[in-house]
Amino acid sequence: MPEPSIFVSLADALEADWHHQARPAQLTPPGDWSVWLVLAGRGWGKTRTGSEFVRSQIRAGCDRIALIGATAADTRDVIIEGESGILNTSPNHDRPVYEPSKRRLTWPNGATAIAYSADEPDRLRGPQHSAAYCDELASWRYPDAWDQLRLGLRLGRNPRVLATTTPRPVKLIRDLIKREGQDVFVTRGITTDNAANLPASYLAEMQARYGGTRLGRQELMAEILEDVPGALFQRDWIERDRVEKAPELRRIVVAIDPAASSGEDADETGIVVCGIGVDKRGYVLEDISGRYAPHEWAMHAIAAYHRHKADRIIAEKNNGGEMVENTIRMVDPNVAYKAVHASRGKVTRAEPVAALYEQRRISHVGSHPQLEDQQCNFSSDFDRNKSGSPDRLDACVWALTELIVEGSPGWGIIEWTRLEAEKMNAQRVDPGDTSQFTVSLIAPLGISHVCLMSGRSIAVPPDRVVSMTTEDSKPLLAIGWTTNNLEMRNV
Repeated sequence: MPEPSIFVSLADALEADWHHQARPAQLTPPGDWSVWLVLAGRGWGKTRTGSEFVRSQIRAGCDRIALIGATAADTRDVIIEGESGILNTSPNHDRPVYEPSKRRLTWPNGATAIAYSADEPDRLRGPQHSAAYCDELASWRYPDAWDQLRLGLRLGRNPRVLATTTPRPVKLIRDLIKREGQDVFVTRGITTDNAANLPASYLAEMQARYGGTRLGRQELMAEILEDVPGALFQRDWIERDRVEKAPELRRIVVAIDPAASSGEDADETGIVVCGIGVDKRGYVLEDISGRYAPHEWAMHAIAAYHRHKADRIIAEKNNGGEMVENTIRMVDPNVAYKAVHASRGKVTRAEPVAALYEQRRISHVGSHPQLEDQQCNFSSDFDRNKSGSPDRLDACVWALTELIVEGSPGWGIIEWTRLEAEKMNAQRVDPGDTSQFTVSLIAPLGISHVCLMSGRSIAVPPDRVVSMTTEDSKPLLAIGWTTNNLEMRNV
């Protein structure tokens, strides 16, 4: 008579037989591909698909696998320990041993999987892998993590990677889709594909609350949405000027747009960190917005203040009045703080900042997906009742207004004039040779002489119009001189 353990193992194996439980779209596709990209809505079964992909790769002989989430907590809480994660879906006889301190899973056959965070791309420099599972790829802050993974995916005869994500129109996802049918296999799915495993009440609530909305189309229907017509911010601008690291920063602020209440249905509290570099450009450094109780958002903002060695915390006081400052002072009475008051509407406040993005004066350091979604969905006909409060955007606007817009009165129209003039002359001159241009500036009243950076001393004529090179004009524009015209001339 067979040992009882044999029957237990057989029952365990039958219960965990993924090929009989899965929908066809969740099974590893056939063919010669190197990247399997799953673009699917919330609740579709992406995490379970990833867990089973890892197990299938181990059965196929892979002995070193990379597990990468958007953050270290996501890798641990979703990919490894989540309800559909590797530990909870593996049968007893083939469950790996998890060593959190080593970020390592080890299977009975000796194969290992190492946990990584996309927030730390440098950890992927050097290690080699034979397969990888990447979760929520579109939400990765640093796309360089993907590049570092691919460079190290070189063990075995056919190293492969599965990337699951709710789609967003970020450059990395767009680039992968362009390769569909070549070395990338794309699977698409919507939330209701998994209706048999989801509560009917959940599906009904999602449909009632998000059906027909842009958020629902992205998060449930898994559509890759392009920019809203008339949006103040364009995704192409953000992608064009994105950087992996900020230069030396002259000033850093943490901006808070506090929610009027807390709880599940409350607005988020926007908390965004921005800086201005020695190059006079703005940099969006971090977005730590979320639904917090007052003491929680204060602690998060103050932690960011110290982490970034910021110069000041600024907060909108319209909703909370003195409560905002009092809450911050209760956590840390020594932080530098400034209250700002919204005397203009959200659209009016955002327009000068949007102009800075268009003029290539702002760069995002890494990726901030939720902030960028709010920016690219924000238009002049914004309706809070339909779209919700853009708290992340508000905080970002306050920060960049403090650093750049209010820090340089009149700068916007001067910069716009310069850019427009350069466009007109682009076909006639070499744009890199500034010696071909003369700027005519109007001196402020009361100025009789000016000494230029080039060493020339010029008497200001009665009409106050002084001609000089573009390099000589830059410091004068910052102290009150105004542009008269811009023309091509040999000087």
